Amino acid sequence: MEQFNPLERIDDLCRERNWSYYQLSKASGIAYSTLNTMMNKQNMPTLSTLQKLCKGFGISVTDFFEPDKSQNGLTKNQAECLSLFNTLSPEDQKLALAYLKGLAKKL
Repeated sequence: MEQFNPLERIDDLCRERNWSYYQLSKASGIAYSTLNTMMNKQNMPTLSTLQKLCKGFGISVTDFFEPDKSQNGLTKNQAECLSLFNTLSPEDQKLALAYLKGLAKKL
């Protein structure tokens, strides 16, 4: 069994979203220099850093460590939509839902 590598998981999540480390730093509130150094020098993230990264990705810490269980039967696009939705403020979530409902009525 392969050992879980948090840095590889961070890279995978960035690739899934087509995000650069700069975009992740903005989404998570972690300084770009800190994130870049962590990734390039292969420094493992602290728990508080990991929590911020997960919040930026819109996933739970559990989903971070159990990627196969995090999608619960969703397609990749559905999982990405949910992940992005979870990063929004409550007001922006209401706006996103209203937009989606408007799009669905066009069908």
